Amino acid sequence: MKFAEMSVFDVCGAALSWIGRQGTRALAALVVAGIVAPPVGAAVKPFVTEAVFVLLCIAFLRMDAAALRACLARPAMVLAATAWTSLCLPLLFAAGCLALGLKGRSPDLFLALMLQGIASPMMAAPALAALMGLDATLVLVTLVTSTALIPLTAPLFAHVFIGPVLTLSPSALGIKLFAVLAGSALAGFTARRIAGPDAIERQKDKIDGFNILVLFVFVAAIMEGVAARFLAAPLVMVGLAVGALAVFFAVFCVTALVFVAAGRERALALGFMASQRNMGLMLAATGGALPDLTWLYFAVSQLPIYLSPHLLRPLTRRVLARVPTPAAPEKD
Repeated sequence: MKFAEMSVFDVCGAALSWIGRQGTRALAALVVAGIVAPPVGAAVKPFVTEAVFVLLCIAFLRMDAAALRACLARPAMVLAATAWTSLCLPLLFAAGCLALGLKGRSPDLFLALMLQGIASPMMAAPALAALMGLDATLVLVTLVTSTALIPLTAPLFAHVFIGPVLTLSPSALGIKLFAVLAGSALAGFTARRIAGPDAIERQKDKIDGFNILVLFVFVAAIMEGVAARFLAAPLVMVGLAVGALAVFFAVFCVTALVFVAAGRERALALGFMASQRNMGLMLAATGGALPDLTWLYFAVSQLPIYLSPHLLRPLTRRVLARVPTPAAPEKD
């Protein structure tokens, strides 16, 4: 079909498909675009909660029920991974922050790190893991179980460790998290049932492209003040960026080491998942009512999240190349 003969819907569909096929390159471009276009970020900032809700709907829309049931048939690894990301990691974040005295020295940074620690993994983690050739099914199931727990675990950790630093009460945080997750799950599963798995698979590139566009709303909003703050206080911003990178890779490496006995591929997949904390969900639950420094840390912490598929791809290729392929059964 020639371009002149294409309808507006055909052009939009082709554009979405092209964006969706860019994969990890598009994710890296989002960060750059968000930094260099602060007016766009200011315009879309009031819609962060809605953007996160749509992203969650898309994630539930694409959830493969068969893969979910297959992985739940072997629950030991799922339970261990869920306990690690939902309980152990928040405790490690709290221990590190308290050891450094951040609660008294920098309450806003302490709040940012604790919200990062108690957040569930990102809903995009399975898709990103698949792009890297990792076990996306294990990531998906652990993501589902840990996300289901977040309305219970987040208020508990918020009450114990954050306290009055968070303006939203722990019970209100739990209620909002449940509302966001339940609403997006209902919308996503309903749309999947109406459209059908085959149609969703056929429209994969378009859905990916739409997902990236919605993700840009979130990234642009959270990156809005990064460029200006970097020019005004470069040392502070460099310090936050270095800290965010350190936290990301510390979580990745520690998690991979904890699960290395389960196999290198699983260990890398779980390490990648655990390091991808869903801070957008926490922003949605708090309505964006967070201190300026907390917003800035959330912004710079997106850098390792969206650049990690490129940064870690050589490592995953090297590790997966060493994983022995199961031998074919001998014929009689």
